[in-house]
Amino acid sequence: MLLAWSSGKDAAYSLHVLRARGVEIVGLLTTINAPTERVAMHDVRRELVRRQAEAVGLPLVEVGLPWPCPNEAYEAAMAAALADARARGATASPSATSSSRTCGATARSEWPGPASARCSRSGVGRRASWRGDARRGTEGRAHDRRPPGLPPELAGRTFDESLLRRLPEGVDPCGENGEFHTFAWDGPAFRHPVSVEVGTVVERDGFAYADLLPAT
Repeated sequence: MLLAWSSGKDAAYSLHVLRARGVEIVGLLTTINAPTERVAMHDVRRELVRRQAEAVGLPLVEVGLPWPCPNEAYEAAMAAALADARARGATASPSATSSSRTCGATARSEWPGPASARCSRSGVGRRASWRGDARRGTEGRAHDRRPPGLPPELAGRTFDESLLRRLPEGVDPCGENGEFHTFAWDGPAFRHPVSVEVGTVVERDGFAYADLLPAT
Protein backbone atom coordinates (compact mmCIF):
# COMPACT_ATOMS: atom_id res chain seq x y z
CA MET A 1 0.00 0.00 0.00
CA LEU A 2 1.05 3.54 -0.73
CA LEU A 3 0.01 5.69 2.25
CA ALA A 4 -1.19 9.27 1.83
CA TRP A 5 1.18 11.38 3.95
CA SER A 6 0.30 14.88 5.13
CA SER A 7 3.29 15.04 7.55
CA GLY A 8 0.89 15.30 10.52
CA LYS A 9 0.07 13.24 13.60
CA ASP A 10 -2.84 11.34 12.05
CA ALA A 11 -0.81 10.12 9.09
CA ALA A 12 2.01 9.04 11.41
CA TYR A 13 -0.35 7.18 13.71
CA SER A 14 -2.07 5.53 10.72
CA LEU A 15 1.31 4.22 9.57
CA HIS A 16 1.92 2.71 13.00
CA VAL A 17 -1.54 1.06 13.11
CA LEU A 18 -1.32 -0.33 9.58
CA ARG A 19 2.11 -1.80 10.20
CA ALA A 20 0.89 -3.35 13.45
CA ARG A 21 -1.92 -5.01 11.49
CA GLY A 22 0.53 -6.51 9.05
CA VAL A 23 -0.24 -4.22 6.13
CA GLU A 24 2.81 -3.73 3.93
CA ILE A 25 3.43 -0.03 3.31
CA VAL A 26 5.72 0.46 0.32
CA GLY A 27 5.92 4.24 0.38
CA LEU A 28 4.50 7.58 1.43
CA LEU A 29 2.56 9.75 -1.02
CA THR A 30 2.58 13.49 -0.45
CA THR A 31 1.59 16.51 -2.52
CA ILE A 32 4.10 19.33 -2.86
CA ASN A 33 3.35 22.92 -3.86
CA ALA A 34 6.01 23.17 -6.57
CA PRO A 35 6.62 26.95 -6.47
CA THR A 36 7.13 27.03 -2.68
CA GLU A 37 8.52 23.49 -2.21
CA ARG A 38 6.19 22.92 0.73
CA VAL A 39 3.56 20.30 1.51
CA ALA A 40 0.22 21.36 0.09
CA MET A 41 -2.18 22.56 2.85
CA HIS A 42 0.21 21.90 5.75
CA ASP A 43 2.91 24.20 4.33
CA VAL A 44 5.73 22.05 5.77
CA ARG A 45 9.12 22.35 4.08
CA ARG A 46 9.97 19.60 1.60
CA GLU A 47 13.22 18.85 3.43
CA LEU A 48 11.37 18.02 6.65
CA VAL A 49 9.01 15.59 4.90
CA ARG A 50 12.00 13.89 3.32
CA ARG A 51 13.54 13.55 6.77
CA GLN A 52 10.28 12.05 8.06
CA ALA A 53 10.33 9.44 5.29
CA GLU A 54 13.91 8.53 6.14
CA ALA A 55 13.02 8.31 9.83
CA VAL A 56 10.17 5.86 9.21
CA GLY A 57 12.22 3.90 6.68
CA LEU A 58 10.06 4.42 3.59
CA PRO A 59 10.53 6.04 0.18
CA LEU A 60 8.69 9.30 -0.41
CA VAL A 61 6.61 9.77 -3.56
CA GLU A 62 6.31 13.50 -4.20
CA VAL A 63 3.45 14.77 -6.36
CA GLY A 64 4.28 18.26 -7.60
CA LEU A 65 1.34 20.64 -7.88
CA PRO A 66 1.18 24.06 -9.53
CA TRP A 67 -0.08 27.14 -7.72
CA PRO A 68 -2.85 28.03 -8.06
CA CYS A 69 -3.93 24.44 -8.52
CA PRO A 70 -7.31 23.84 -10.20
CA ASN A 71 -9.00 20.56 -9.40
CA GLU A 72 -8.30 19.17 -12.87
CA ALA A 73 -4.56 19.70 -12.37
CA TYR A 74 -4.69 17.99 -8.96
CA GLU A 75 -6.59 15.00 -10.31
CA ALA A 76 -4.23 14.62 -13.27
CA ALA A 77 -1.13 14.75 -11.06
CA MET A 78 -2.56 12.23 -8.59
CA ALA A 79 -3.72 9.88 -11.34
CA ALA A 80 -0.23 9.87 -12.85
CA ALA A 81 1.39 9.21 -9.46
CA LEU A 82 -0.96 6.33 -8.64
CA ALA A 83 -0.57 4.80 -12.10
CA ASP A 84 3.20 4.84 -11.63
CA ALA A 85 2.81 3.26 -8.17
CA ARG A 86 0.68 0.46 -9.60
CA ALA A 87 3.24 -0.11 -12.33
CA ARG A 88 5.88 -0.51 -9.62
CA GLY A 89 3.83 -3.16 -7.82
CA ALA A 90 1.64 -1.30 -5.31
CA THR A 91 -1.68 -3.12 -5.11
CA ALA A 92 -3.65 -0.59 -3.08
CA SER A 93 -3.59 3.09 -2.31
CA PRO A 94 -5.62 5.32 0.02
CA SER A 95 -8.43 7.42 -1.37
CA ALA A 96 -11.17 9.71 -0.11
CA THR A 97 -13.47 6.68 0.08
CA SER A 98 -11.16 4.68 2.34
CA SER A 99 -11.64 4.39 6.08
CA SER A 100 -10.76 7.41 8.19
CA ARG A 101 -7.85 5.53 9.72
CA THR A 102 -6.31 4.67 6.35
CA CYS A 103 -6.65 8.24 5.14
CA GLY A 104 -4.98 9.43 8.29
CA ALA A 105 -7.91 11.23 9.91
CA THR A 106 -8.80 10.28 13.47
CA ALA A 107 -12.36 11.58 13.59
CA ARG A 108 -13.24 13.86 10.69
CA SER A 109 -16.87 14.92 11.01
CA GLU A 110 -17.28 15.14 7.22
CA TRP A 111 -15.85 11.61 6.80
CA PRO A 112 -17.85 9.59 9.36
CA GLY A 113 -15.54 6.58 9.30
CA PRO A 114 -14.92 3.82 11.84
CA ALA A 115 -12.95 5.96 14.28
CA SER A 116 -15.67 8.54 14.83
CA ALA A 117 -18.37 5.85 14.85
CA ARG A 118 -16.59 3.93 17.61
CA CYS A 119 -16.18 7.09 19.66
CA SER A 120 -19.88 7.89 19.33
CA ARG A 121 -21.06 4.40 20.28
CA SER A 122 -18.77 4.12 23.29
CA GLY A 123 -19.37 7.64 24.57
CA VAL A 124 -15.64 8.36 24.37
CA GLY A 125 -15.10 11.97 23.32
CA ARG A 126 -12.29 13.35 21.21
CA ARG A 127 -10.50 14.72 24.28
CA ALA A 128 -10.16 11.18 25.64
CA SER A 129 -9.14 9.96 22.19
CA TRP A 130 -6.51 12.73 22.02
CA ARG A 131 -5.06 11.64 25.36
CA GLY A 132 -4.97 8.03 24.20
CA ASP A 133 -3.05 8.89 21.06
CA ALA A 134 -0.69 11.11 23.05
CA ARG A 135 0.08 8.23 25.42
CA ARG A 136 0.91 6.03 22.44
CA GLY A 137 3.78 8.35 21.77
CA THR A 138 3.01 10.26 18.57
CA GLU A 139 4.85 13.52 19.01
CA GLY A 140 4.07 16.61 17.00
CA ARG A 141 3.97 20.37 16.83
CA ALA A 142 0.93 22.52 16.08
CA HIS A 143 2.04 24.79 13.29
CA ASP A 144 -1.00 26.70 12.04
CA ARG A 145 -4.51 27.57 13.07
CA ARG A 146 -7.87 28.80 11.77
CA PRO A 147 -10.04 31.34 13.62
CA PRO A 148 -11.62 30.81 16.04
CA GLY A 149 -9.02 28.14 16.74
CA LEU A 150 -5.67 28.37 18.44
CA PRO A 151 -4.41 31.78 19.50
CA PRO A 152 -1.39 32.73 17.35
CA GLU A 153 0.98 32.34 20.31
CA LEU A 154 0.24 28.59 20.40
CA ALA A 155 1.50 28.03 16.86
CA GLY A 156 4.71 26.02 17.01
CA ARG A 157 4.00 24.57 20.43
CA THR A 158 4.55 20.88 21.12
CA PHE A 159 1.34 18.83 20.81
CA ASP A 160 1.06 17.64 24.43
CA GLU A 161 -1.03 17.89 27.60
CA SER A 162 0.13 21.45 28.16
CA LEU A 163 -1.27 22.48 24.78
CA LEU A 164 -4.50 20.61 25.48
CA ARG A 165 -5.08 22.59 28.66
CA ARG A 166 -4.63 25.88 26.79
CA LEU A 167 -7.06 25.17 23.96
CA PRO A 168 -9.99 27.61 23.91
CA GLU A 169 -13.51 26.33 24.52
CA GLY A 170 -14.98 24.75 21.41
CA VAL A 171 -11.66 23.82 19.79
CA ASP A 172 -11.49 20.15 18.87
CA PRO A 173 -8.52 18.68 20.79
CA CYS A 174 -7.55 16.67 17.70
CA GLY A 175 -7.88 19.70 15.42
CA GLU A 176 -10.43 17.77 13.36
CA ASN A 177 -12.44 20.85 12.40
CA GLY A 178 -9.40 22.46 10.83
CA GLU A 179 -8.35 24.45 13.91
CA PHE A 180 -4.72 23.43 13.55
CA HIS A 181 -2.35 21.17 11.67
CA THR A 182 0.59 19.26 13.11
CA PHE A 183 4.00 18.02 12.08
CA ALA A 184 4.92 14.60 13.49
CA TRP A 185 8.56 14.42 14.51
CA ASP A 186 8.57 11.22 16.59
CA GLY A 187 6.40 8.27 17.55
CA PRO A 188 6.11 4.48 17.35
CA ALA A 189 6.38 4.54 13.54
CA PHE A 190 9.74 6.36 13.70
CA ARG A 191 13.15 4.73 13.95
CA HIS A 192 14.52 8.00 15.32
CA PRO A 193 13.18 11.53 15.93
CA VAL A 194 13.22 14.23 13.28
CA SER A 195 14.97 17.22 14.83
CA VAL A 196 13.12 20.48 14.21
CA GLU A 197 13.19 23.99 15.56
CA VAL A 198 10.54 26.68 15.41
CA GLY A 199 11.25 29.60 13.12
CA THR A 200 9.23 32.74 12.51
CA VAL A 201 5.50 32.79 13.24
CA VAL A 202 3.55 34.83 10.68
CA GLU A 203 -0.13 35.58 10.17
CA ARG A 204 -1.74 35.67 6.74
CA ASP A 205 -5.25 35.09 5.41
CA GLY A 206 -6.57 34.38 8.90
CA PHE A 207 -3.95 31.74 9.66
CA ALA A 208 -0.94 31.78 11.95
CA TYR A 209 1.99 29.79 10.58
CA ALA A 210 4.97 28.63 12.60
CA ASP A 211 7.70 27.91 10.09
CA LEU A 212 9.38 24.67 11.18
CA LEU A 213 13.04 24.35 10.28
CA PRO A 214 15.39 21.35 10.15
CA ALA A 215 17.45 21.54 13.34
CA THR A 216 21.18 21.75 12.80
